[in-house]
Amino acid sequence: MSIPFFRRSRRSVPARPSPGAAFAEAVGLRVRLGERAVLAGIDLTARAGEVLALVGPNGAGKSTLLAALAADLPAAEGLVRIDGRPVGDWAAPDLALRRSVLPQSAEMSFPFPVGDVVRMGRAPWAGTPLAESDEEAVAAAMAATEVAGFAARPFSALSGGEQARVALARVLAQQAPLLLLDEPTAALDLRHQELVLRICRERAAAGDAVVVVLHDLGLAAAYADRAAVLHEGRIAVDGPPAEVFGDELLSRVYRQAVEVLPHPRTGVPLVVPVRDDGRSAMATALPPHGRVDLGLT
Repeated sequence: MSIPFFRRSRRSVPARPSPGAAFAEAVGLRVRLGERAVLAGIDLTARAGEVLALVGPNGAGKSTLLAALAADLPAAEGLVRIDGRPVGDWAAPDLALRRSVLPQSAEMSFPFPVGDVVRMGRAPWAGTPLAESDEEAVAAAMAATEVAGFAARPFSALSGGEQARVALARVLAQQAPLLLLDEPTAALDLRHQELVLRICRERAAAGDAVVVVLHDLGLAAAYADRAAVLHEGRIAVDGPPAEVFGDELLSRVYRQAVEVLPHPRTGVPLVVPVRDDGRSAMATALPPHGRVDLGLT
């Protein structure tokens, strides 16, 4: 009888990145999908200990850039490095120890229980000393994403938002030092959007590099250390949201007039659209004196 590989030998565990180290890099990256050039000369670095938000309008290239960083899409030109090496130099099992990926949609062909779906995130650690921590990692990931209460339910029986949180739990259980998350808040309610971005901040505080595609500029401003604004396959600007989120730039990129205002308490940038009558959404959302009568007794 043959012995599985992870029983024959013990694989080494990669070292954790140093704080601030460049853990994922795109250099002169160009990506084509069919005949169309989707990314045109991207230079970008994701560092250990920070949350990097990729923002921009539909079709700007955000998801394509994330997939290229994950080595799921090949570069037509330029290169992508993870942990100091070109992604093509890593064997798939070794790459899986270094980066985890959350796609936009989570689909399962079979009705796996939620607990088993999350446990799939531990597969890359088979044959390493950290395999002994599988159950602890799974339990922690499920607790963080608030899915432990339905661990025995079939994944296919969950709502879209519940499935999204289970998929995130699988990524967290993988415990890779680079998290690549594609629109993780898209299917979530307000409470769980905040939960997911708090998790991103916690992972960055623990030393991980987190790259997250977001449509909500308010979430990006509140939680990201840096934001890269993509426009027509290029990075229009890259830096702290408070420095790079400006009226003129965002209005041009999104082709929608916006105002960027400081939050009255925290100073975090708030991005609000300007309505057709010239007033901002912030001004039209509240009645005089900011009092909202919900008609409840």
